[in-house]
Amino acid sequence: MRKKEDKYDFRAFGLAIKEARKKQGLTREQVGAMIEIDPRYLTNIENKGQHPSLQVFYDLVHLLNVSADAFFLPTSDLDKSIRRRQLEKQLDNLSDKDLVIMESVADGILKSKKVED
Repeated sequence: MRKKEDKYDFRAFGLAIKEARKKQGLTREQVGAMIEIDPRYLTNIENKGQHPSLQVFYDLVHLLNVSADAFFLPTSDLDKSIRRRQLEKQLDNLSDKDLVIMESVADGILKSKKVED
């Protein structure tokens, strides 16, 4: 029989979901309506680390562009933040033309940092 303390702690996931939801300007009510859950359930996931069902977990990750790898494979990219992983997922949805623009922006940021140093 499993011990209660053996359960996965979803608090970090809940905080990431909350941050991503707010970043996208969505309320709990809006997200709840989009994935067909009660906003109180989302509140408990975000604030108390309640274990979401697999379907709700999938829906939240997909809707809010949160990387599940960050929670289940934390040693694979220890130096990559959740924000970096979210950006990488967004970049995956851009065309090559869009990526040229993003590359130019990144180059500009890096050049401005060199000037500051």
